[in-house]
Amino acid sequence: MNDSAMTVSLALLSHTNVGKTTLARTLLRRDIGAVMDRAHVTEVAESHVLMRSPAGDELVLWDTPGFGDSVRLQRRLAASGQPLGWFLSQVWDRYTDRAFWCSQQALRAARESADVVLYVVNATEEPATAGYVEPELHILDWLGKPTLVLLNQVGTRLDAAHERQLTEAWSAVLQRHDATRTRRIMTFDAFARCWLQEHALLDAIADCLDERQRPAFERIAEAWRVRDLDVLRRSAAVIARQLHGLARDTVRLPDATLADKVSRALQGGATDALGVEESRAREAMLDRLDESVRECTAGLVTLHGLTGTASEDILRQVTTGFETRRAPDADKASLWGGLVSGALGGLAADVAAGGLTFGAGAILGGIAGALGARKLTQRYNEERGLAGGTVRWSHEFLEARLGAAIIRYLAVAHFGRGRGEFAASDPVPRWQAVVSAVLARSAAEREALWTGMRLENATNAGLDPVILKLLAEVLSQLYPEPAASFRGRLASMAQGESAVA
Repeated sequence: MNDSAMTVSLALLSHTNVGKTTLARTLLRRDIGAVMDRAHVTEVAESHVLMRSPAGDELVLWDTPGFGDSVRLQRRLAASGQPLGWFLSQVWDRYTDRAFWCSQQALRAARESADVVLYVVNATEEPATAGYVEPELHILDWLGKPTLVLLNQVGTRLDAAHERQLTEAWSAVLQRHDATRTRRIMTFDAFARCWLQEHALLDAIADCLDERQRPAFERIAEAWRVRDLDVLRRSAAVIARQLHGLARDTVRLPDATLADKVSRALQGGATDALGVEESRAREAMLDRLDESVRECTAGLVTLHGLTGTASEDILRQVTTGFETRRAPDADKASLWGGLVSGALGGLAADVAAGGLTFGAGAILGGIAGALGARKLTQRYNEERGLAGGTVRWSHEFLEARLGAAIIRYLAVAHFGRGRGEFAASDPVPRWQAVVSAVLARSAAEREALWTGMRLENATNAGLDPVILKLLAEVLSQLYPEPAASFRGRLASMAQGESAVA
């Protein structure tokens, strides 16, 4: 451990049942405490190491009991310096109201050791009408620590105008209790934050620290960045592996049987009329598609410190996206060859016989032409290794699955661990718009890529950086400010450059 290594402590405070422990789980990416829809779930303050730098610096998070009776708590803390107040808080409350006593102990610990306070509030409530806000702001005054007010429970559908409105409403209330301007408000949803927003939070924490602590904290923040960039790269690799498998998924069809040809003929010769073998091929490809989506989702979920699985039942109903390429049909070639050569042969015979063959020349010419065309077609297929045909996913379908995979990545990346096991939900419209625009800008470049993926011995090595670039560009579009605070690394990744500064 470096002699200059330091510990930076964060105290996580909130009214009870606002989502404080959920936020702790989301930041830690592992389960701690209990998450339930009732008050006073956390009874004692617990410390957890959020991040450790290679030099040994530590960022410690203290998860504290939620404030219950905030008015009484604020009064007790204010009077704790007096003899009677000390007795009530240290002796009486300990045996008569343990939850209340735990809250006091946690706040005293925060006052003594915390460098920065993270105060979590329910953004869906009006701060002016929430009765607990005023006394809890007095408690923050009593603590006397730099404070970040985190607006929780805003969801992923918050637009810039709504976010600005929420921030202004809470700022108006906080100004009455922030004479030193040591508090900052920011949206940070414990249930649906993106990992990139954590770096905006880290930047805000850095602004609250003194000069002596900042070098150590920068080493901690850098370790956090390195970890998240690694997760991003590995996520791109998971998606690339799925798309590579889909691009190479090809089923060879045997020559159509006479029954298949008759069946197709009875259906009017429709090009979308499926034979038995082609129907089976599509079913098998759908099974593999479903499995690949499950594997990709499971990989992303694990990388982001979550649990759970997800499936896309709609995939079982896919009827488009298949591309069938058939070898030239020898029977069909025989038919057309017979018709053409028969007509020409009959014409020549009639001319030579002065029109006295009465069609026999056409019949004989047709038989000879049919046999010749069939033989030539069969030889053509043999020389090129063609037989029957192939079924594979079209380029358009691969593009659609690429977009779906990026949307699925965003769903995982925004899923707060405190929500429980990951479960897919309806994608945010804004995500779809950004992903569609990003994909459209580079669609032509990927046309050759999909073709290359189909070649024998092709690997997904060329696909990994493409997916990584797309993910970086989408994240930069969705979160321009956090991306900028990420020191341009996402922008470098979006340009296909190295992300290591």
